Amino acid sequence: MRDVRLLAAAFDPGAEVDGFTAAHPEAGGVAAFVGKVRPTDGCEALELSHYEPLTLSGMEALADEALARFDLMGILLAHRFGVLSPGEPIVLAAAAARHRRSAIEAVDFAMDHLKSDAWFWKREKRADGWHWIEPRPQDHADLARWK
Repeated sequence: MRDVRLLAAAFDPGAEVDGFTAAHPEAGGVAAFVGKVRPTDGCEALELSHYEPLTLSGMEALADEALARFDLMGILLAHRFGVLSPGEPIVLAAAAARHRRSAIEAVDFAMDHLKSDAWFWKREKRADGWHWIEPRPQDHADLARWK
């Protein structure tokens, strides 16, 4: 099962994980990661822009790659776009598998790709205005682990 979503409105990560877990009763484990807007460094807002035909198909291809690479029963990728406030969830990656390692690695794989090799433009609003955000060197190093 592959569930990939682009979301314009806020979502409840706990409810999403509960629903995903319930949809996979045969799974031995479900791993999940929730990324949120950091309420630090003077961040007043985060804006995520994208081109939906490219973004959605890219996220679907990433989910398919994770399903093929890891022994999964299902994967859920949900990503917000628009203007978000500090503390709001941005992204949810969840994977269900017979064994924990596959689920954990699939979530790690998906997040490394979403963080560094994704189809979003990000900018952060601080007191002095808007600033574009680029992946950090560590983000690129994390992504390189999967090559």
